[in-house]
Amino acid sequence: MSDFRFYGSGIPGVSLSDLQGKLIVVEGTDGVGRSTQVEKLRFWLEQRGHAVLDTGLTRSALAGKGLKRAKQGNTLNLITHTLVYATDFADRLENQIIPALRAGFIVLTDRYIYSQIARAVVRGADEVWTRDVFSIALVPTSIFYLKADVEHLVPRVAFNRGFDYWESGMDMGLGRDMYESFCRYQTRLLEIFDRMAPFYGFNVIDANGDAEAVFENLRRRTRALIGETDSAPPAAGTGRVRKARKAS
Repeated sequence: MSDFRFYGSGIPGVSLSDLQGKLIVVEGTDGVGRSTQVEKLRFWLEQRGHAVLDTGLTRSALAGKGLKRAKQGNTLNLITHTLVYATDFADRLENQIIPALRAGFIVLTDRYIYSQIARAVVRGADEVWTRDVFSIALVPTSIFYLKADVEHLVPRVAFNRGFDYWESGMDMGLGRDMYESFCRYQTRLLEIFDRMAPFYGFNVIDANGDAEAVFENLRRRTRALIGETDSAPPAAGTGRVRKARKAS
């Protein structure tokens, strides 16, 4: 019997008893290393013989490209911003995540609804309304929240891809430049994530250390989640892999 359930009414016509895979979410603020950890975890699971789908924000065929174009203009208001991201999520849920779970895949998702709730709430959206918008979501098998302090996030972003308009919260007028705005914006996001952690049942992982230490923690928890011990052999099969279109 499937252990899946929706937070709210969910997707019409979906039989939860048909969902046999596992849904693993890797969450966290910008620059914390989610994408790196998802890639490492996907490779490790494939090596163990598991069928894996990995997905993330703005990878919807319906809304992904339009959302990226709209963000380039920096013109999205709060309600539109939230609803377009909800459309992107709903499309991926119905056409990527649920079919993969039905086929028995392990689905890894780089962010889920929690980042979108936090981003909306930090900009002034009503938290209850925002949770309701995203209540179509499946409750994941596990939510790994990579948590790092702002002082650890800043050098990772600055020396990697650089500061981004939206990731720095520049639309909120929090600082004179992207560095100042990033620090204030990410601090506020961390406060919201900390508030959501017990509500949604986050499994918190200290991400202040190096990537390998974080991955060892993540891998140990995932091994227990899929019912493997340290000495367990790889799962049977060739480890079929599906990967949703990559997007930033």
